[in-house]
Amino acid sequence: ISRLLKSKRTEREQYINRVQNILDEALKTSGIESEVSGRPKHIYSIYKKMDKYRKAGKEIGEIYDLFALRVLVGDVGDSYSALGIIHNKWHPIPGQFDDYIANPKDNLYQSLHTIVLCEDAHPVEVQIRTRDMHNLAEYGVAAHWLYKEGEASDFEFEKKMTWLRQILEWQREVSGAEEFVESFKTDIFKNQVFVYTPKGDLKELPAGSTPLDFAFRIHTDLGMSCIGAKVNGKLVPLHYNLQNGDTTEIMASKAVIEPSLDWLNPNLGYVNTASARSKIRQWFNREERQINIQRGQDLFIKQVNRLSIGITDLEVARLMGFVSVGEFYGALGDASITISQVVDKLSAELVVPEEEPQVTIPSTGPASGIEVLGVGDLLTRIAKCCNPIYGDDIVGYITRNRGVSIHLSSCAEVTENSVDNEELTQVQWGRSQTIYPVRIQIEAWDRVGLLRDITSLVYEERVNIHSCVSEEFDDVSVISLTVYTNGLDQLNRLFSKLEGIKGVINVTRARTLEGNLSYK
Repeated sequence: ISRLLKSKRTEREQYINRVQNILDEALKTSGIESEVSGRPKHIYSIYKKMDKYRKAGKEIGEIYDLFALRVLVGDVGDSYSALGIIHNKWHPIPGQFDDYIANPKDNLYQSLHTIVLCEDAHPVEVQIRTRDMHNLAEYGVAAHWLYKEGEASDFEFEKKMTWLRQILEWQREVSGAEEFVESFKTDIFKNQVFVYTPKGDLKELPAGSTPLDFAFRIHTDLGMSCIGAKVNGKLVPLHYNLQNGDTTEIMASKAVIEPSLDWLNPNLGYVNTASARSKIRQWFNREERQINIQRGQDLFIKQVNRLSIGITDLEVARLMGFVSVGEFYGALGDASITISQVVDKLSAELVVPEEEPQVTIPSTGPASGIEVLGVGDLLTRIAKCCNPIYGDDIVGYITRNRGVSIHLSSCAEVTENSVDNEELTQVQWGRSQTIYPVRIQIEAWDRVGLLRDITSLVYEERVNIHSCVSEEFDDVSVISLTVYTNGLDQLNRLFSKLEGIKGVINVTRARTLEGNLSYK
């Protein structure tokens, strides 16, 4: 990282001091009373950010806050005046400006963030805020509160109290400490998107929120009666991920409707905020116990039948920590637990019989399942002269234009052509995974493009199709797919997605190929 930065920390500190003095002088010349401070980012902090960017497919050149300046001013007007001076002195980088003063975060954080190209063409992040905003950011909502009897009502004080009341309300809504912490993770600490109501009011939601999350954020009754949504004037599915600037309109039913348990299925993605999930669970909790038990039983039987799991409901109930089947069905019916949680637990407890056919393959990746040791990902290809297969003892031969060619260690082509082994490099097969063939039977109303939609969805789920047989009975198509899956989690997710395809009546797991999964 130090080599990538091309400068030592002392040099970076000298640079940030120089830029700090230039900005301080420019603000004083313009008559703005301010306090400018700066810091270069520590190498370990850069390493952590690089790791985050690598997972997002970004490069170090896209990290713009290796240097940072903070400007503290007297009031909001001075904040925007200082921003104008900074943008006039240094060129702002497009798309790297955030106004958290006009649009505060859910935790009341306010500041102007901009990234400009400073001296010597180095990008520098500048944060501009008032001293009150800084105290709030540094010390929390308790900074500078007034407790004097007889004082006039303080608007900022009331705003902070409103935020705390919202937190306490969430705590009362959720069922336990773990869910309360999860609501903080998803609803407060995630990146935010800003969307508009049809009347132009701005609403802030966690990134990945859907129209249903938006509806529940406005009012619980609106979420419960939601039957559709329009984004920017166009109809969208309820699992659509809202983007910055979207104008969202909720279509509500005048009659009272029941929320669907599918809304709580994480594989379908209808709601992604903890607060919306909590409100939906509360509705099911208020339902009569017998209705919940029946609903949970139907849901469980459907799941067991389609996955062909050889296990009794009593065994599953005890596995999930319930004393009786009734309690288990009730919890499943009122959404205290989800069918996805049950499948996750079963995945750890169910094994495939040894006589069932298995296939071990190298995991796919940018290097085709082969790792070049000490170098990282390079273009690799299997040599045609010896055709090594997974598990063979292999060596890499460095070519001039085609990356690394993979040969058997004993290949004569390598030993004869390499000069003092300079062109050879160590390689190894990547991690392997065991996959199992599973036959899936899909019943659907026959239509043009049905098979294409099914195979495309399976491909998007990164599941390999071994064979496909389609039969027609009047207006109904019966499609049998043999796919390779790595376990129940992936199979359950695939079933949920397949059932959402237009015209699909039923999706089940056939018993003719694999037999039932057995209980440990």
